[in-house]
Amino acid sequence: MGDVVVEARELGLRTRRGWVFRDVDLTAARGDLHAVVGPPGSGRTSLLLALAGRFPTTHGRLLPHGTSALGHVPGVHEPDPALTVAEHVRERLLLLGPVPHRRRQLVPVAALRARCAYRRDAFATAIAGAGLTDDVPFEPATRGRDLTPLQRQVLGLVLATLSGPALIVADDVDAGSDPAERAWLWAALSHLADRGYAVIATARTVEPDSPAIVHRLGDPPPVPSLSTALTRDTRPPLPPMPPTAPEPPAGAEPPTGAEPAGQPPVEAEPPTRAQPPPPRDTTPSVTDVETVEVTP
Repeated sequence: MGDVVVEARELGLRTRRGWVFRDVDLTAARGDLHAVVGPPGSGRTSLLLALAGRFPTTHGRLLPHGTSALGHVPGVHEPDPALTVAEHVRERLLLLGPVPHRRRQLVPVAALRARCAYRRDAFATAIAGAGLTDDVPFEPATRGRDLTPLQRQVLGLVLATLSGPALIVADDVDAGSDPAERAWLWAALSHLADRGYAVIATARTVEPDSPAIVHRLGDPPPVPSLSTALTRDTRPPLPPMPPTAPEPPAGAEPPTGAEPAGQPPVEAEPPTRAQPPPPRDTTPSVTDVETVEVTP
């Protein structure tokens, strides 16, 4: 292990919504390649920016021992859509300016040469400084808006090396790329570590052949789905069962009027209502009519 660049001890970030990340222990030295893996929402980007000194924390300790530079971090540090790759390199070198004499012993030779050659052939010198001379996956005239996800990552790494940092960080390095591109990029990250940089990258997974030291963040808490919420039983609980009468001792006769034990009580029949008598026929019958003789 080389010189230690950054140390994190029980590092954590807590907001009103809960923990973003917590209890992170990480020590990165020159020549190390670290991978912070986890699903989206696990705090990978926040932790990466915190290790680079670009994001606050609320718990634990963070001890930086060298300068850091950002590679590609979506939404935070991205290529300018209108500039070409070569223009990105020239602009970064102009902003950095010449290396102060007192810092020349601390800056890698490749970065120092790129800073001195930005007026002549800045692009080729920067690519060589990042160790990507043979198979760099883009052309100098490619504009930022036309870069693929892999090319954005590579340009971010090239620009990061120009300042001669001790630590280089890159976020979501496996997003939008196929297996061959992911393997190539992890090899490039390993090559940067071999050149003396401390490299920390975030990803969902790490390639099996990568020598990266893996730090796995916890999964975010599950969110109940709509179907689960709709099928949840919201009916009130059933009332408790009424207490049962104790059984009489064996051989004892049940009290008078009580039902035998173990048999349900017989319900009394409701009283029948008296039916009204049928209406009386008031038509006189033959027997009720008096016979009266009428004489002529």
